[in-house]
Amino acid sequence: MPKAKIKRLYLIPILSKGLDVLELLEQVHGPISLEDVYKKTSISKTSVYRILKTLVHRGYVAQTQNGQYRLVARPRRLCFGLAVQSADLPFSQAVSRSVTAAAAAAGIELLLLDNRFDTETAVRNAEEFAEKRVDLVLEFQAEESVGPRVANIFKKADIPVIAIDVPHPNATYFGVDNFECGVEAGTLLAQYAQRKWKGNVDWVVGVGFNEAGSFVQSRITGAFEAVKQRLRNLPTERFVQIDGRGSRNPSRLAVGEFLESHEGSQRILVASATDSSALGVLDAARQCGREHDIAVVGQDCIPDALEEMRSGQSALIGSISHEAETYGPRLIQLGISMLRGYAVPPYNYVRHKVVTPETLNGDQP
Repeated sequence: MPKAKIKRLYLIPILSKGLDVLELLEQVHGPISLEDVYKKTSISKTSVYRILKTLVHRGYVAQTQNGQYRLVARPRRLCFGLAVQSADLPFSQAVSRSVTAAAAAAGIELLLLDNRFDTETAVRNAEEFAEKRVDLVLEFQAEESVGPRVANIFKKADIPVIAIDVPHPNATYFGVDNFECGVEAGTLLAQYAQRKWKGNVDWVVGVGFNEAGSFVQSRITGAFEAVKQRLRNLPTERFVQIDGRGSRNPSRLAVGEFLESHEGSQRILVASATDSSALGVLDAARQCGREHDIAVVGQDCIPDALEEMRSGQSALIGSISHEAETYGPRLIQLGISMLRGYAVPPYNYVRHKVVTPETLNGDQP
């Protein structure tokens, strides 16, 4: 006789337990304690506790003031819109990954659109968010000039907005304190000049991002201020700002022109608004054999910048990390708080930290 085939059940045990808890709450028609849930389901108390806390977090269950639990009407799943600065930029990619993971963990649907570093695309994306009636928008759009247009679209649609890194009218700001990040960069540059060049500097160059507006540009302002405080004999006319558009190739071209017109300068400090710009500065210096004449600090700590610093042979002496991996959880929680009617600060700053070749290679604590 052939053996009878045993039908396998592809079940997920913890999910089955979660459904048991939900079905019990549905049957009791009122608040019930954790202890009673444990006794009635025969599920371990630890599992019951974690299941109930998860159901509360996801909005299926409410917890009363005396600690009991009751089933609530399931709210509609929230939908957030995320417009990324550009899917081609490493920092933008890191923010997108962080937000996507955090939204999934919180049970929030995410509509992701790419602004492509283009103003008209940003406007079209805003119109799409409004048409699809998302509950809230996370707007990562770099050009200050189009901010009012984008913000007006959301205002008309009555959609709350969190502006990432670049402020927008009527939006809650989320990002770094740009001036403080600039000060950190300028301090690194000044310390390098004091240590390597005995404080003698020919030029201090800020490779900025004019389209992002004065808020992001304050990364350069802060860097200049820090250098002036430490190198007090350096005349004001030795501070020069160049627009690198926050990108590698425009920065390479702009800094290349500067180096060509200042062939005799050998001690040049460079503060870049982004790491992409900092890498463009390195490209320009290498093309004309001038890397030994410069010291560069960037912003963002993107992978290519970290690789440069790890080599120990690069003129990139540091970068200010904006901790992109922390953006997602904080942005999602901030958005949920806004939709629940909680008061939130108009400016929500993220942590930043200084990263150097020494800290990457473990030479400093």
